[in-house]
Amino acid sequence: MLFPVFLAILIFLFGSKVIYAAENTEKEADRVQEALFEEFDFSKLDQEMKTLFPDEKLSFREILMQLISENGGSTAGTVVQFIKETVFYQFGTNKKILVYMILIAVAAALFNNFTSVFQNRQVSEVSFYILYMLLMTLSLVTFQHTLQDTEQLLSYLTEFMKLLCPSYFLAVAFAAGSSSALVFYNIVLWIIYLVELVILELLMPIVHVFVMIQVLSNLTGEDLLSEFADLIRKGIAWCLKTLLAGVVGINVLQGLLAPAIDTVKRSAVNRTVEAIPWIGDVTGGVAEVALGSAVLIKNGIGAAGMGIAVMVCAVPVIRLVLLAFIYKFVAAMVQPVSDKRITACIGGVSEGYGLLLQILLYTALFFLITLAVIAGATS
Repeated sequence: MLFPVFLAILIFLFGSKVIYAAENTEKEADRVQEALFEEFDFSKLDQEMKTLFPDEKLSFREILMQLISENGGSTAGTVVQFIKETVFYQFGTNKKILVYMILIAVAAALFNNFTSVFQNRQVSEVSFYILYMLLMTLSLVTFQHTLQDTEQLLSYLTEFMKLLCPSYFLAVAFAAGSSSALVFYNIVLWIIYLVELVILELLMPIVHVFVMIQVLSNLTGEDLLSEFADLIRKGIAWCLKTLLAGVVGINVLQGLLAPAIDTVKRSAVNRTVEAIPWIGDVTGGVAEVALGSAVLIKNGIGAAGMGIAVMVCAVPVIRLVLLAFIYKFVAAMVQPVSDKRITACIGGVSEGYGLLLQILLYTALFFLITLAVIAGATS
């Protein structure tokens, strides 16, 4: 029903100026584009972007205008510069962890390998366990803070998608039709609910349990919980793959059906309008220009949303990659000289960061794939 109403408005606005529209298509397209822009309210998105990027002066409308006006290079440069700054900041913040872990691992190796210096072997064992507890505390506290930051950023991502949906699917309704907008709107809301329920409430706490098992199981030196940890690792991997398959499947299925329904409705309306004497042909041309502008705005909003989603995920992704690398690097460096329990502890925490990274990347893929399918199916 939205497309006929939209077309009726176009006829009312431009019916008296059909000759002007036919001779000045480019100017008329600009007028239509400006009129469509007035229907969108990006104020809440701008407020959310201030929360997401407090140090960056970013406006959703400005990003959208740059993309539509073929000036997307500046937007891409902003994203690249933001990622570079994030890399240097995260490396400077986390390099202290690298130094601390190496010092603890070397000290533990000294106590473990030079027990003959102590008259009582229990002194070296107690000293080793004290250092192990110190290493465990450092690893768990760092992981806990990283986990909380990742959960918060995922919450920001879902909130941003909630705010993006009204504007984006209004553009989808203008460009493709109400059926496509309604179907894909429900899909995005379903994905947001999936992220909040499965990712944040289930998988994130399980990853925390996995890391604690990895750290505590190496305290005694006996392999007691390795199979349980492996079960958790495989369970998380299969859960993420299943969710991704479901998201891709439902997007592809609805991408084949909903736009076809809107195409049938639009064809019927277009033929009816073109059958009107005198103004049918020109009105059809104006409608085509308006629909082209609507598709351009829709794709611009989608591209801007995808770019901002990438920027939101860039900070935790870079941080998790660096932390996973740091822990794995330390485990590799101290393995020849340190106790195997120290090496296994550090390596287990690195696997925990790897699981967090997988969860974050899969979550980002859920939204990016959905936006890409919508853009392709409704163009």
